[in-house]
Amino acid sequence: MMVKRNSLIFLTAFGLLLTGCSKSGLEITKDDILEVARDDANATKKECENVSIKEQKSSYIVSFTTNGGFYEYKIGKDGIIQERNYKRSSSEEKEEVSSTESVEEKKEETKKTEKEDKSKTSFDENQQAAIDASLANAGLGQEDVTDVDCTLDEATQQYTVTFTFQNIKNTCMVDAATFTVLSSVQA
Repeated sequence: MMVKRNSLIFLTAFGLLLTGCSKSGLEITKDDILEVARDDANATKKECENVSIKEQKSSYIVSFTTNGGFYEYKIGKDGIIQERNYKRSSSEEKEEVSSTESVEEKKEETKKTEKEDKSKTSFDENQQAAIDASLANAGLGQEDVTDVDCTLDEATQQYTVTFTFQNIKNTCMVDAATFTVLSSVQA
């Protein structure tokens, strides 16, 4: 009798869980979008000042200032960064580190650079495209990082890109077909 009762409770709870999960649209809040931008900028909530979040039809424009500079992001409602702009602040001058470019424009630029610099690198074109996508995702250039490595996992068709920036090892997983950064981890 006790087993039947526990089974009934379990089935009822499971049914409620499935009913709650059946919602088809993933809702991403403005707080979630701000967290994506702060995480990309490696900034804490306390470090961010003059925070602005503007909602557009299919994206958000997020901007804030830290001691390190001014950040502005265009982030899709799916939580993926589409554009980034960073201006480094210093007492002497403001230097624009990366202009606002779409990810597609950066891909085109890196493909042109790959052909020009092919003799300078020990990576093939696809590996270099994966490295460039990882660095663009981090808002860095190849000259900013050390210990760059790139390997293809043929089973998953994903590149594993590793590099070191300011003594922090970064590992990115990049889709081999689209050169889209799937994940990025700092250790």
